Amino acid sequence: MFTLPIMSCLESGWPEPVVRVQSLAEGGITAIPERYVKPATDRPTLINHNDDHHNDNIPVIDLQHVYSNDKILREKTLKCISDACRDWGFFQVVNHGVSHELMSRTREVWRQFFYLPPEVKQEYANSPKTYEGYGSRLGVEKGAILDWSDYFFLNFLPLHMRNRNKWPALPTSCRDLVADYGNEVVKLCGRLMKILSLNLGLGEDQLQSAIGGENIGACMRANFYPKCPQPDLTLGLSSHSDPGGMTILLPDENIAGLQVRRVDDSWVTVKTVPNAFIVNIGDQIQVLSNAIYKSVEHRVIVNSNKERVSLAFFYNPRSDIPMEPMKNFVTEDRPALYPPMTYDQYRLYIRLKGPCGKKQVESLKSSR
Repeated sequence: MFTLPIMSCLESGWPEPVVRVQSLAEGGITAIPERYVKPATDRPTLINHNDDHHNDNIPVIDLQHVYSNDKILREKTLKCISDACRDWGFFQVVNHGVSHELMSRTREVWRQFFYLPPEVKQEYANSPKTYEGYGSRLGVEKGAILDWSDYFFLNFLPLHMRNRNKWPALPTSCRDLVADYGNEVVKLCGRLMKILSLNLGLGEDQLQSAIGGENIGACMRANFYPKCPQPDLTLGLSSHSDPGGMTILLPDENIAGLQVRRVDDSWVTVKTVPNAFIVNIGDQIQVLSNAIYKSVEHRVIVNSNKERVSLAFFYNPRSDIPMEPMKNFVTEDRPALYPPMTYDQYRLYIRLKGPCGKKQVESLKSSR
């Protein structure tokens, strides 16, 4: 007889018993439970092949060209990144310097983790206090409509927040792969921050300094989106903008899932490129640039035939320094749009509410 793994509220600290979505999917259900059904306005729309946006895709940038001796090619590539940050909030990067084998192995080891026996995964069950560990919901509002996904969240930086014992011991290669992968992605983030800084007219290290220099925060979330019998009624991850500085996403190359919201409110399904990372601007870079660069809403759709695994790496400001528009971007004509707020204060809202569009960053603007 099929038994659904459920963790009680008292055990977990969550407002309701935690149900693992993977267990629901593997239980052979033909209809999703009511608490996963999104309001009609939030449900994924079927792609219309006559739609002008059907062939849109976020820009694909060859990072190798940034370091080219060909000045024209270099300037053109920098402009492409700048335009992507202003117009899309998203872009893909190839020739980014991270080993393709490392990317593939790290994604695969997480896929293997999610197929471990439930009791093994349950040893890493998370709580709302830190979110670190194996989880199945974001936000702690009782009665909230949930997303069709499970995940594993872990802290990577600063070092004193990193506890390898909280990372999965199985598969046996997981901890070492996470460490190696995280170190390489942190280097990539550092290179991208220099590019963004120069494109904003700053010194190459100014943007990095504004988020804490070397004392930044970083964390990773491995996402598992199980097969869903009614993918038109739910989402793997609700619409949101990322609260931190910058996100590096390693997508599942076998099936599309990420959708990005355009200025006309249409949704574009990102077509992944082999061995590419998807980069997106977070709320804190929007704040620092006084909205020259904008974080953009995105969401994840699910599929009835295939599961998906993706890895999101979040590169964030030091948690206790106030984030506010940099003086370079504040003028009489364009006053500071956001009041100072530490990242700790900012993400508390996200942890309480869960994914909710761009309500948080927009609420800061309207409160002035």
